[in-house]
Amino acid sequence: MKRIYISLIMFVVCLMAQAQPKIAFDSETKDLGYILWRNPATVTYKFVNTGDKPLVVSNVTVSCGCMEASWTEVPVMPGDEGEITAVFDAEAIGHFYKDLGVYCNAAPEPVYVSFSGEVTADAKNFSFTHPYAIGGIRLNQEELSFEAHKGDRPSVELLVANTSNKSYSPVLMHLPPYLEAEAVPEKLGRGKAGKIKVTLNTDRLPKLGITRASVYLSRYSGDKVGEENEIPVSVALLPDFSQMTDWQKNNPPVISVSSDELEFLNLRPNQKKSQTVVITNTGKSDLVIQDMQVFSIALGVNLKKRVLKPGESTKMKVTVLAANLPRVKGRPRVLMITNDPERPMIAVRVKAQLKSNEK
Repeated sequence: MKRIYISLIMFVVCLMAQAQPKIAFDSETKDLGYILWRNPATVTYKFVNTGDKPLVVSNVTVSCGCMEASWTEVPVMPGDEGEITAVFDAEAIGHFYKDLGVYCNAAPEPVYVSFSGEVTADAKNFSFTHPYAIGGIRLNQEELSFEAHKGDRPSVELLVANTSNKSYSPVLMHLPPYLEAEAVPEKLGRGKAGKIKVTLNTDRLPKLGITRASVYLSRYSGDKVGEENEIPVSVALLPDFSQMTDWQKNNPPVISVSSDELEFLNLRPNQKKSQTVVITNTGKSDLVIQDMQVFSIALGVNLKKRVLKPGESTKMKVTVLAANLPRVKGRPRVLMITNDPERPMIAVRVKAQLKSNEK
């Protein structure tokens, strides 16, 4: 009887030891690049509870008085996501490194995340904050992307800086019917910056899945459209899972990819090089890849199967066409829309570069 009692205690202790919350960050280190002095920068760390007990973040400490932190304060259930946000208001010019201590019930000691970058006081050198040039106009991004559900009206802000020698009115030309744009302010003087707020009306989208288009930034009054002022637009209209039955909720498909980041470095100008991504359904019902699009003329993709039974895998061959790389705008990627309710959109991003001594 005594042996049975001891064995029972050991069994309970083992179960308690195995049942623990676990915290996994999307990235524990972030590079902010250049930021402007006295312009607060926001850093967000997303995390997932990969354990089997609720995860509670009790406190987040910062390494200096120039930072403020906030976090998801409610318990994060197993498999769910939370986030930690830090606002950094730089007090000095130059390089910086900052960290945050995350206190939670997943570890006896704080878990540290960090970010770094460089503070500049040169507000007129817009190459730091607006790295993409279209003539005398500079932008903070060279493409627009949206991810939304039917009925949503999300917006993105395209930051615009006027480095030309004349005043300038920011205008996006050839807007599709599902996009609206508003410039604030309507006119920018020399050396001034503003933004274009672009809003998506999902009710006007032609279909579920991925829709692609191009808009064009007017560089001056009477400007025409062309490759030089083209801004690619991608919209992912995600499936609606609100009508799922209890059986579907308890037996969902689950997509797993062997890699969502591919690197093709030191390519020769006319080289074609391929890598393979393995896609697996680790769920309990059929996984369907409902839509797939390639966002670059430098990529070729071959997917063998679009419907995977539980436990089944398929291969996606991604080929880089180096000859087209000089004409690429935005980062090459493959987008997939699936019926996995937790990951309805999957992006496989590609980093591809020519050899530095060959243009």
